[in-house]
Amino acid sequence: MPASYVTEQELRDNLGIQDLYPDSVVEECCQTAKDLQNQFLWFDSAPVVGTTLQNNIATVMVANPFIFTTGQSITLSGCGSTFNGTYTITGTIPFSAGSASIIPFINFNTFTATYPAGFSFVQYARTAANENFRRVLPYGQAIGPDTKTTAYASTPAVRQAAMILAVDIWQARQVSQTGGVSIDGFSPSPYRMGNSMIGKIRGLLAGYQNPLSMIG
Repeated sequence: MPASYVTEQELRDNLGIQDLYPDSVVEECCQTAKDLQNQFLWFDSAPVVGTTLQNNIATVMVANPFIFTTGQSITLSGCGSTFNGTYTITGTIPFSAGSASIIPFINFNTFTATYPAGFSFVQYARTAANENFRRVLPYGQAIGPDTKTTAYASTPAVRQAAMILAVDIWQARQVSQTGGVSIDGFSPSPYRMGNSMIGKIRGLLAGYQNPLSMIG
């Protein structure tokens, strides 16, 4: 799916490169900018830490208690081809109204010790071969419906931040020692892809930032 925070054509126009570079190269910079921002933006999401599939019912272990409910649409990514996609939740543990099934006890301990640790489970219909419970590393992601007034792809501050990132990424890959080359040669200055890269756009993202991304 093409990047939506800053588009390929928008980046071409800003850089003034017209058709000098392949679409895939320019699009990659746009997508990288979006992926980086998504690590800091606030979504109705939680990490997926484990999965199993038994008798055409997929069970996903989520590192957040009580975040999703039955009947809700959920989009999974980074969980393996069997589990990735958008599905309708048919059951949850702890139970929510309309829960239709339970997780097999042999796959994970669902008793008291589990919930204080911050875990819960969601289930949905998935026709595929059985898979035993396994950990998902690095963690996958479960995202609920987008209920924001304005989607991030239409939010000016997010779009401006994406353009700034995309331009920096493009320039860093095109010029050796980016940020440190002048007409007279080398002049010391911060590397564009260093620790300050996200810091430069935090002011733009401040009103949309996930509180968890502010820790540390």
